[in-house]
Amino acid sequence: MSVIQPRRSSGIRIAAILIGVITVLYLAREILIPLAFAITLTFVLAPAVSWLQKLHISRFPAVLLVMLVSIAAAGGIGYVIFNQLVQVVNDLPSYRENIDNKIKALRAPNKGPLGRAAQSVKELGKELATAQELPPPPVSQGRTGRLNTPVNTPANPLPVQVVEAPPNGLVYVRDLTAPFIAPLAILGIVLVFTVFLLVEEADLRNRLFRLAGLNRLNVMTQALDDATRRVSRYLMLQFMVNAGFGILCGVGLYLIGVPYAALWGTVAALLRIVPYVGSVSAGLLPLLLSLAVFDGWLRPLLVFLLFTTLELVIANLLEPLLYGAHTGISSLALLVTTVFWTTIWGPAGLILSTPLTVCVVVLGRHIPHLSFLHILLGDQPVLAPDAHLYQRLLAMDEQEARAVAEEYRSENSLLQLYDAVILPALALAEQDRHKGALDPEREEFLFLSVREMLAEFSEKAENSAAEYAQDRPVQAVPGRILCFPAHDEADEIAAAVLAQLLEQAGCATVTFPLGSSPDSMLVHLEPTASDVFCISAIPPFAFSHARTINRQLRAKFPETRVVIGIWGFTGEVERALQRFRPSPPDKFASSLADALEYLGVRAPEAKVEEVPA
Repeated sequence: MSVIQPRRSSGIRIAAILIGVITVLYLAREILIPLAFAITLTFVLAPAVSWLQKLHISRFPAVLLVMLVSIAAAGGIGYVIFNQLVQVVNDLPSYRENIDNKIKALRAPNKGPLGRAAQSVKELGKELATAQELPPPPVSQGRTGRLNTPVNTPANPLPVQVVEAPPNGLVYVRDLTAPFIAPLAILGIVLVFTVFLLVEEADLRNRLFRLAGLNRLNVMTQALDDATRRVSRYLMLQFMVNAGFGILCGVGLYLIGVPYAALWGTVAALLRIVPYVGSVSAGLLPLLLSLAVFDGWLRPLLVFLLFTTLELVIANLLEPLLYGAHTGISSLALLVTTVFWTTIWGPAGLILSTPLTVCVVVLGRHIPHLSFLHILLGDQPVLAPDAHLYQRLLAMDEQEARAVAEEYRSENSLLQLYDAVILPALALAEQDRHKGALDPEREEFLFLSVREMLAEFSEKAENSAAEYAQDRPVQAVPGRILCFPAHDEADEIAAAVLAQLLEQAGCATVTFPLGSSPDSMLVHLEPTASDVFCISAIPPFAFSHARTINRQLRAKFPETRVVIGIWGFTGEVERALQRFRPSPPDKFASSLADALEYLGVRAPEAKVEEVPA
């Protein structure tokens, strides 16, 4: 209870901190949004400032020069795009006839089966509307029997129209500039923040380190370098992807024949900075123009297919491959965080969602209390292959369990698969079985599935083992290797795994079934000094049964070597050997690679020293 209570209070504290941070992000968004844009712009412009400093230009003039060049370039591009858009708008009246024809074509035709069906539905709707009309109310009569008619009511009321006074010049200028005042003010704040961050970069970094504490300099340095590297790579990759998208769109539109193809390619590259929405907006403009310009429907359809195909290929194939590897964010987490930042910051959060999420993931990676953020949002596998395999076997999902083993096998040798995945998964199963947490049905399914996988891997490895033996002959043990399971079914599977590797290496191997007594099974084999006994056991309850078999073998065959494998044991070997006194084994092995090395056997497909401990 004393252990659970601190964990619960720690979780409540972290949840309270997260709620407070989200509240501050929402309430202070008017200040934080320009600051976030300025930090992102700083990541983009900092390499240029550093390059100018290498040319012996001081910090402040270098920042001013970079800012002036950037503003001039952005202003020039914006001026050209604006003029091109004005020219497109001016050309639209020349396509009015074609636009009217398109609108008429979109209406339901009066001929053909579709037209007759539409006309029938329209007539049916009119009849229903007529049937539902109520009769006019009866005219009331007075006591004298005369009709009550209003007095002094004009037959046709005179319409009244309010005419505003014509605006003067100041009012016209105010109405014209009002929509641009707020964005220009935000842009000015962003530029001021950017200049300040670029000039005072070193001082702000040192203040951040001092605020975090001198005892955390190493962690903060790693976190800051990691965040800078990931955000910079993301921005560079995004620029390259968007530029390629714009070039392909411009070339495609030019080949289709859409006017101003270069303009639409540039607009597509710029609008694609906005995730999800930008590509749709970029494709909508040339699509509408193609509807106005061309007579038929073929070229508008080609424009639609061009943008749709490029977006699907880039968004589903290229971007996950590039962004996931360099930002460390999973695709689902990126979508969820995009919705989150858009909810609290609006369109600005939509644009800044990926850089902000990268910073959050970096914090979770380097700060232990926020590690859950790295687990939830990161793209690294949170389950080790052995735990993943065991979990899928517990779920009785044999197909995915095989996929986990096959994926690991595709990049590693068979020996590494057994040492790092199969045997640790059996150790996890043994822990749950001894605690009573593994029901008999799942236990039977788990061991049966593992045996089937071992048989398949053995068949697949026969050809490669034969090729290995032809190229480099393996060194076999002079005598026989007799493999004993210690007690449980997991021990029997481990003994079969060891025997499989030894047989592939050309050794004469005998595997004894579970429950067999060494005295009764060895009567006809007559072990000699050149033979080796191998006792296989899976933790956690492995030592007692292995010690019993070792004592029996030592007493009856004192000249035969004994190897005891407690697979996956992580303790001290010397202390483990003391548990087998007064007759310790000749070799205590904690991995298959260790046992093969002692036996002088080099497993096919991989060197022993390449296997991780």
